[in-house]
Amino acid sequence: MSKPSDNPADPFKKALAEATKVLANDPELTVSYSVDPAGMSGDAMRLPQVSRRLTRDEVMLARGTADAMAMYRRYHDAGTHQRYVPQGDMARELYEAMETARCEAMGARDMPGTAGNIDAKIGHDAMRRGYDQIREASEAPLPAAAGYLVRHLATGRDLPEGAQNVMELWRGFIEQQCGGTLDGLDDVLNDQAAFARFARAMITDLGYGDQLGDDPDEIDEDAEDQGEEGADEDQEPDSTGQDDDQEQDAEASPEQSQDETQDPSQAQVSMDEMADQEMGEEAEMPEGEAPLEPPPPAPISEADPDYKVFDTAHDEEILAEELAEPVELERLRAYLDQQLEPLKGAVSRLANKLQRRLQAQQNRSWEFDLEEGILDAGRLARVVANPTTPLSFKVEKDTEFRDTVVTLLLDNSGSMRGRPISIAAICADVLARTLERCSVKVEILGFTTRAWKGGQAREKWLNEGREQQPGRLNDLRHIIYKGADAPWRRTRANLGLMMKEGLLKENIDGEALEWAHRRMIMRPEARKILMVISDGAPVDDSTLSVNPANYLEKHLRDVIAMVERRKQVELLAIGIGHDVTRYYERAVTITDVEQLAGAMTEQLASLFDSDPRARARLIGIKRAS
Repeated sequence: MSKPSDNPADPFKKALAEATKVLANDPELTVSYSVDPAGMSGDAMRLPQVSRRLTRDEVMLARGTADAMAMYRRYHDAGTHQRYVPQGDMARELYEAMETARCEAMGARDMPGTAGNIDAKIGHDAMRRGYDQIREASEAPLPAAAGYLVRHLATGRDLPEGAQNVMELWRGFIEQQCGGTLDGLDDVLNDQAAFARFARAMITDLGYGDQLGDDPDEIDEDAEDQGEEGADEDQEPDSTGQDDDQEQDAEASPEQSQDETQDPSQAQVSMDEMADQEMGEEAEMPEGEAPLEPPPPAPISEADPDYKVFDTAHDEEILAEELAEPVELERLRAYLDQQLEPLKGAVSRLANKLQRRLQAQQNRSWEFDLEEGILDAGRLARVVANPTTPLSFKVEKDTEFRDTVVTLLLDNSGSMRGRPISIAAICADVLARTLERCSVKVEILGFTTRAWKGGQAREKWLNEGREQQPGRLNDLRHIIYKGADAPWRRTRANLGLMMKEGLLKENIDGEALEWAHRRMIMRPEARKILMVISDGAPVDDSTLSVNPANYLEKHLRDVIAMVERRKQVELLAIGIGHDVTRYYERAVTITDVEQLAGAMTEQLASLFDSDPRARARLIGIKRAS
């Protein structure tokens, strides 16, 4: 039997996941909770994380996000949506905002229990974006206002404060431009294809008709005309879109039959009540328990006093297991193992080779000419030649690298997506197992950012007047996959996190290297080895767009120079597909990710070699072919 969880949030999360599957009419849906932005990927739904404290705001945001995404899953057809999607950016944003509003309005009509929850989610998003502080229509996003207005007119519900403010700023303009079109909203709400044509008409009324692209209905008419001129067709497209409507009706019929047997609104209410009952008194924080404190801000760079960071409030150093549920980590780990099944034989052979080399050094390191110990057979010839010569004994020495720690710092940027990150993950796994057998402690770290093209740091910079050359302008995410003192068997599943959709973003190598170096110098081991695995120079679009082009690269060079100057840590690097020898003195560049396992094992074996000439050869290595 599985051990009961001691997290008071788990019963609520389980109840919410089951309710979400019912609302979405998708029993195969996978629901997880993460600190990453909420979203959908295939059959997997990612909801906001819920902490042990179970605050009201956390609970309402999780419920509202789950309900909104479930409604979109239930009422939205991707094929119909793509058929009518506009080509221009503004037109596309208007179209998508109105379609989202349609799905949420359908949910509020058919399942009233979802309406209040979705209001909480809309209110949270609006406050986070500062919509309640906007006073001019020019500062408010028109697509958001159009979506809010569609939802308001379809449901008759007032919106939360920030959303209401944005809607009212644009409402007069939208109703003046689209008055006649808006009158037909109720007639098309249940039909996605008809609503798509309605949304395109509104976009034209608002002045963005030139961004719509070709009318898919007219394309169907042209195809029908060409078919009549050429030869009799087995099936002709219906230019009025009735085929789409009938197809959608056919898809809707199983939902309608299910609705006849189970009232979805009752399902929502009962699930909410069950979640509340499961929470019970645990939703309140026990007396004397201190609230969780945010992580401390990152220190100023020791390598470069001039290196600036605009805002560190949203940087995070986080354990891998906190970014995904245990079940999801196991699933991702299984996916990693399956993906790399063809390489396991080669990687295992390399691991065994490394282990044999290390153990050979362990077993063949001796002190000779001692008065006691094991008889040295190699020196018996001296005794035969001169019987007065005393016998010579030998004793096995303590292993030089027994008091050693190795840190693997893995680039988790988007350019590593696919095979490179898979190979890096499995090699880190094998090295951790191999070195652990040889009494060498291993730490596995990863680095990326929390957002593409700037996160909350950039939003703050925009809101505060766009300071010139603000420094690093994104939110860091430094991940601890395996601590040096953690056994490999307990952290094995964590490496599967690298397969998680949406994890890999941008890379700020300098700060990551400085972070790993700080962690290492605090370790008690006598010898420290830091291996960086990356695929090129640091890149963060948000930072580089408002700072000198070499800003991040210069900081990386400064950090490398500091590490090598202090000589507390032995630094080496492996570049995947890109030459990193221009940054690191000890470096190997590989052109194929399958060479990574061999390069890692050879580098480490050479470092552990007690022969100074072998270690000197390591410094001369520049490329693995």
